[in-house]
Amino acid sequence: MTDPKAPHKDFAQRAQAISLLLLDVDGVLTDGNLYFTETGDELKAFCTLDGLGIKLLRRSGIEVGIISGRKTDLVARRARSLGLDLVIQGREDKWDALSEWREQHPVSLNQIAFMGDDWPDLTIMTRVGLALTVANAHPAVAERSHWQSELRGGQGAVRAACDALLKARGDYERLLADYLAPDQEAR
Repeated sequence: MTDPKAPHKDFAQRAQAISLLLLDVDGVLTDGNLYFTETGDELKAFCTLDGLGIKLLRRSGIEVGIISGRKTDLVARRARSLGLDLVIQGREDKWDALSEWREQHPVSLNQIAFMGDDWPDLTIMTRVGLALTVANAHPAVAERSHWQSELRGGQGAVRAACDALLKARGDYERLLADYLAPDQEAR
């Protein structure tokens, strides 16, 4: 495992341009382990911290979507619970999947952030405006990212990325204020 690195010197500037955050699933939204029951059912654990971070990003005007090489009903269900419309599953070539989506939804690459953890994610991460990763990312991914969480995939890394984006864009304190009692701001 690599040590999380300091944010890229242009992180804040790059974050200002972001209008879409795309996430890998296994290893980013989950811990990357595949769990199967005796009957062959698959299980995944999603972190609730990540879910709130995604909702906060959406409230700040940044759309969030998923691009995953594997396809499961569990991911579709989690995406629905978070209100995500952009969900692309079962596409091992994630760059081709994103390129096809962009034909119908023109978004500049510098407006896209992608959070991944392993080599298949590099096809997008090395082309978009902001590459984010988890603490336990493959070293080749960590080296090519603009920001790396101190948290592992499935354990709040996405929330940390959302917080970093919100802070860089100046939205963090405004959104936090919605959760504070009115008298707490004076303390």
